[in-house]
Amino acid sequence: MRSKDIRVISAVISGWRALLPWILLLMWWPLSGAAMAECPAWSHAIASEQLAERKQRLDAWELAYRQDGSSPVSDDVFDQAWQRYQELGVCFPLAVPDAAEAGASLSVDETLSGDETLSDQQLAHPVAHGGLRKAEDIRQVEQWLDRVCAEPPATASARPVASEDQALSRDPLFDAGTVDALSTAAAVELATSRASGCTRDIWIQPKVDGVAMTLIYRDGQLAGLVSRGNRHDGRRWTHHAAMIDAIPKHLPDAWSAWANDGTLVFQGELFERLSQHVQRTQGGSGARNRIAGWLARDALTQEQGQRIGVFIWGWPAGPDDMEDRLAGLEALGLGLVAQYSYLVSMPSQVADWRDRWHHTPLPFATDGVVVKRGRRPGAASWTDQPPTWALAWKYPPREALAEVAGIDFRIGRSGRITPVARLVPVTIDGRTLSQVSLGSLERWRQWDLRPGDQAVIQLAGLIIPQVKSVAWRAPQRAPLTLPDPADYDFLSCWHPTPDCYQQFLARLEWLSEAAALDLDGVGEGTWRALLEAGLIDDLLAWQRLTPQQLAQVDGIGPVTAQRLFDVFSRTPDRSFSRWIRALGAPATGDLDESDSWSGLVAMTQRDWLAREGVGSVGAARWRRFVMHPEVQALAQQLAGGGVAGFAESHPVDDGATDVAGTLTQ
Repeated sequence: MRSKDIRVISAVISGWRALLPWILLLMWWPLSGAAMAECPAWSHAIASEQLAERKQRLDAWELAYRQDGSSPVSDDVFDQAWQRYQELGVCFPLAVPDAAEAGASLSVDETLSGDETLSDQQLAHPVAHGGLRKAEDIRQVEQWLDRVCAEPPATASARPVASEDQALSRDPLFDAGTVDALSTAAAVELATSRASGCTRDIWIQPKVDGVAMTLIYRDGQLAGLVSRGNRHDGRRWTHHAAMIDAIPKHLPDAWSAWANDGTLVFQGELFERLSQHVQRTQGGSGARNRIAGWLARDALTQEQGQRIGVFIWGWPAGPDDMEDRLAGLEALGLGLVAQYSYLVSMPSQVADWRDRWHHTPLPFATDGVVVKRGRRPGAASWTDQPPTWALAWKYPPREALAEVAGIDFRIGRSGRITPVARLVPVTIDGRTLSQVSLGSLERWRQWDLRPGDQAVIQLAGLIIPQVKSVAWRAPQRAPLTLPDPADYDFLSCWHPTPDCYQQFLARLEWLSEAAALDLDGVGEGTWRALLEAGLIDDLLAWQRLTPQQLAQVDGIGPVTAQRLFDVFSRTPDRSFSRWIRALGAPATGDLDESDSWSGLVAMTQRDWLAREGVGSVGAARWRRFVMHPEVQALAQQLAGGGVAGFAESHPVDDGATDVAGTLTQ
């Protein structure tokens, strides 16, 4: 066949290969029960640009992970980003990047493997790394158990695929005899029916969150340490092994009983040794990226080498039975995995172990569990595709990719402006999030988040959602109108005018807090309802409302109206210090029973400086507060209502006001 014909056929195959994910997605989607995200209103040009950019970003993330074991994003975010990319491909099939358009848009396998000659820094895997299929929930675990227990016996192919032969032959470490031994080493999978007790051969192990690698021994001596790379070829890390105490440099004499022509091959994880690490509360703690960073250097320090552990989860040409493999690994000095391998027979046991390892201190970070058949095909049938005889069930994601629906600038009672990103709802660790605070205007400017952007959201301390990074920008940057920080401070907005609605509402909400008036059962919803009804025009107007007026408000019936009236009627009995805090006084400078409004008004800045905990800034703020006309008016109202400490209140003369005006905040 002529080379031209070969190129034509290759192009056709490549085209079908590019279309296959979308065909499968369309076939799978109706069966999955998942709701596809809404298609954006993009033109073809914008869709092409967005899909190309996302594919390049996904490829870069994948490349970083496969080559070095590190990635700018978590596995959860990568999976979500990839799913969204596929959804957009269904929305805009003609805009999907073609493999021929640019090398950056090719898959990692296509860009890294092929027939290129391995560099001095690369080494071929004797057996390809295949990854794992992932279960979304216990139902899918149960389905997997049903399927693997019902499968008929399957024999591995007699020889590996051509690409594996080529990969082996490219590296001088493996001679012809070694290649032949590995090529013919195949095991027959022992498959029995459910009635024969198939599930008794199902094992569970923690999914260690480390850097995947291959260990190669020849004649009992360490001959290769290879990063996962593109699943076929990886980085040559053999020189690092000398500093990693957990990697045996010489195997015990028992090695010869399991060797294929003198060669032993293991797959596993290099992980950071941690002390009492609880995944549920501490997450990954950056352990995998630290290991990847160390291994990317020219040399490891002794301390770094001592902090690296080895967890072997694959022995492709090892004994048929899991128990024999675990015993063999222990005999060879690679038996940590034996301490964390357990038989399971029911989905509930899988769930129990997953929950236990999620909450129990372990010496390494984990991101889920792996269930696998004890008996599995031998090395000759292992490919770069996830095997059917193993399944990963990861922990609930601690991060999520979320689309920004809008940006709100909320003004608190002290005048602080807090940008808040409204999100298309996402679920993290069982919580549905629809908004996330950006902290400050400075932080918002740092992120420059706009509607349509895709942000990575994480839970800080398992409670507070926060933006971790920005994954993609929207194709069109929506302009935003920011409030002017100069218009707001702790003495602004005492009435619900349009520009002051948010800060005034925040002042009302503060009244309900335990540190202020402690208004039981009165929250944001109540205050909003009263404002929308037009019943509140200053900070104390609620004190003058009758049960009849309250009952006319939407959502407030007679019973609730009477309860609110009773709560409001008890507020004059609150202490003077509570009322001062409720009005928004500075936080510094504790008040006592001897204090009164008239006494605070009479205090000079020197008097305030003499108070414990009040510095020059605090003294100026107190003077500004007690001299402010709005605060003076509220004090008069409280004095008229008989509130203790305000009865002696009186207006401040112009001279005092002028003095206050010269003070700075």
